[in-house]
Amino acid sequence: MTNPFRDDAPSLLLRGYDFAERIWERVAPGSRSAPMRLLGDDALLVRGSEGVRLFYDETLIARHGAMPAVVQETLFGHASVHSLDGEQHRHRKAAFVAAAYEDAQVARLTPLLELEWRSELSAWLDGGRRTAYDAAVGAFGRASMTWAGLPGTAAAKTRWAHRLAQIVDGFGAPYSPAYAMALANRWWSDRHSQRLIEAVRSGSLHPAEDEALAIWAHHRDADGHQLPARVAGVELQNSIRPMVAVARFVAFAGRRLHEQPHWRRRIADEVSARGSLVGGPIAVAFAQEVRRTAPFVPMLPGRAIADIDIDGLHVPAGGRVVLDILGTDLDEASWTDASRFAPDRFIERPDYESLTAFVPHGGGSVAAGHRCPGEKLAVAGLAAAVSALSDPRVTIQSTGLGVNRRRLPTMPTSGVRVRGTGDAARCPVHR
Repeated sequence: MTNPFRDDAPSLLLRGYDFAERIWERVAPGSRSAPMRLLGDDALLVRGSEGVRLFYDETLIARHGAMPAVVQETLFGHASVHSLDGEQHRHRKAAFVAAAYEDAQVARLTPLLELEWRSELSAWLDGGRRTAYDAAVGAFGRASMTWAGLPGTAAAKTRWAHRLAQIVDGFGAPYSPAYAMALANRWWSDRHSQRLIEAVRSGSLHPAEDEALAIWAHHRDADGHQLPARVAGVELQNSIRPMVAVARFVAFAGRRLHEQPHWRRRIADEVSARGSLVGGPIAVAFAQEVRRTAPFVPMLPGRAIADIDIDGLHVPAGGRVVLDILGTDLDEASWTDASRFAPDRFIERPDYESLTAFVPHGGGSVAAGHRCPGEKLAVAGLAAAVSALSDPRVTIQSTGLGVNRRRLPTMPTSGVRVRGTGDAARCPVHR
């Protein structure tokens, strides 16, 4: 294997999204696995369809204990579903499927997305100066919290959404003040969501039974025990925080729309013809290609529970297997002209869950595996944002579109500046 005295973990912090390129240089071009050392263990970095199938095989790979504690406790929360395996995972995952994956749940969210993005679009036309990212944090936060049955004013929901967004922003930089802020916001969010769960259980709040707040307040584990209120609150956050995190994809979408105005025109024409910001097939395809190409989550770790051989390499039971997310989404062996931004590929293949090498929100089965059950919601939200950003009455400014690939997670540095055009968006003093 690799040099036992050299660990690759520090290189992840130093190189960010380019970390995997150095690992792949150790093997022949096109290899499906590469040797590495990670946190003191022998490990394999895997990619492509072969890597995805291996990584999500629960007879070979476990997730429990694989995620570094600095990430698990900050981003996902203590005792969350992300740390479970086997029957415990399947049982709790079923609640997430009921809360977020069913088509009826997507249908409940879409009119809220329409409402919030119409509001953000109007704000830009009235001279508002929120970036695409900040607008998305607010829009997604308000929509998903209302969808989940959470009480509170729009302003309060927006404030909590920005706390959740900061947790996402800071979890990958344990050496920085942003990580300390993420810990503080995690503590506040855990306390607040616990109180919401307790309010439902005491009869002070009465969410509808199909809303996430009710689902988690009443959820029982595989042994029939009610979840501790703190853990139920963590899972409530895991039902809404991923939607807020999609705001980072919105920033990348804004950058792509600026670079490719012909797609903006196509999407604007679609919105005009349909009279809606949500559900347009062209906007959805554009959103999917953004998810495929944007550097979002670079990799996912797993723990080998049996000896594993892949592509001529071996890792013993107890070692680590790491799925290269970006390397799989951009894998030349899995995608035609993989490096080219081509939304048409998703118009031709709308059933994205059947694409083994498409893993921006994880892979495998939603119901039985670890694939994110909120992926449909994420696609709907991102497509609505793409439609709003394609409105010809707003412009996407060219400054601040660079991306720091060493920063985890990353996005265009400005958050993508959006301005309204015409008299309605001009300062009245300077008309």
